[in-house]
Amino acid sequence: MREYHRWQSETVEQALKKRRVVVLSGARQCGKTTLSKQISNSLSQKVIFRSLDDKGLLESALDDPINFVKHPGGTMIIDEIQKAVDLLPAVKQAADNNNSYGQFLLTGSADISSLPEVSESLAGRVKNIRLRPFTQGEILGKKPDFINKCFNKNFSAQVKGYDKETLIKQAFRGGYPEAVKLPAKDRKDWHKDYREALFKRDLKNIANINRQGSIRDLFAILNSWSGKYMDFSNISSALAISRQSLSSYINALKALFLFEEARPWLKTDYERVGKKSKLYSTDTGIMTSSLGWKENDILLDSYKSGKLMETLVFNELSAQIDISGEYNLYQYRDRAKREIDFLIENSDGAILAVEVKSSAVANSSDFGHIRWFKENIAAGKKIIGIVLYSGENTVTFKNEMYAVPIAQLWS
Repeated sequence: MREYHRWQSETVEQALKKRRVVVLSGARQCGKTTLSKQISNSLSQKVIFRSLDDKGLLESALDDPINFVKHPGGTMIIDEIQKAVDLLPAVKQAADNNNSYGQFLLTGSADISSLPEVSESLAGRVKNIRLRPFTQGEILGKKPDFINKCFNKNFSAQVKGYDKETLIKQAFRGGYPEAVKLPAKDRKDWHKDYREALFKRDLKNIANINRQGSIRDLFAILNSWSGKYMDFSNISSALAISRQSLSSYINALKALFLFEEARPWLKTDYERVGKKSKLYSTDTGIMTSSLGWKENDILLDSYKSGKLMETLVFNELSAQIDISGEYNLYQYRDRAKREIDFLIENSDGAILAVEVKSSAVANSSDFGHIRWFKENIAAGKKIIGIVLYSGENTVTFKNEMYAVPIAQLWS
């Protein structure tokens, strides 16, 4: 069975040389355990691996956390730390009593900083690293250098083999390691089983959510609105739950890394700028299966295929931003409903403005909102405009505007 190289492996290895505690977080089944075991094999120091999926170890951790985290040196890996957050004060104490780096590598399928029962802070001692499902680049063994190439305007003239139909197939596959390995006919069942496990176990454990029907409906609604500005009042009414409960449910889904926000770009004094975030599904395979979509139907539906391509691009860009540590991702919308899908700002203040479209043709009018933003909102800043589309040629337009094949994200 092929072993994929994860982009975050070097990040984790370097962090263990500089921090006492490293936390590797990401959605369940995205590959954290596999990666931590691979890293343990590469470490020169002694490694102790303890998984809290083991009921005996979990009981021991909850019963005597101080002694559970004691180890004579090297690195202790504690897998699924969110199952025993009472270990965190013990980890903090152990790290405080020992200045050596790489003492603990903790993995978690929930964002432990968002869990209400976490009372101890590891600030100053911990490096937090996000592991996402596979990107297309990881599956193909490509380096995460698309954003850097865009800022340097270093594009391939052409990328063949990735028409709209192929891109949709990739999106339906998603990036969960087990799902990626399965044939398409079995993948949908895997996605269904994955969702059921989350509803019946994980959501109840981290947020005490017992209204299974409401959370299932909300999960589908959020996937159907991936990349769109949501009407929370209507959703609250449709589900017959309060705005407070709705917010709690959404935060729980975000804590499990199932959805993620794209924050608004607010670096202006103009009152016209919107202040809403957008939510995106963090895996297009889970998204399509939860909505019951079929590949052939999506191919002919410009609205759904556009939403799917935008979500795919968001996840690819976010993974590359995680690795670089040099960029920030935003989205833009003003009160006149001028929108730009993504704004990526580098440390020098230069901005990559990205629009996504699923069609195979791009023209000058597709840059309209980017040009307006450049002339009226971000005057004086370096702005490079990109329209990602499902064609195969890179096309240059005036004033540093480029139509670029979506496949250049990983080619």
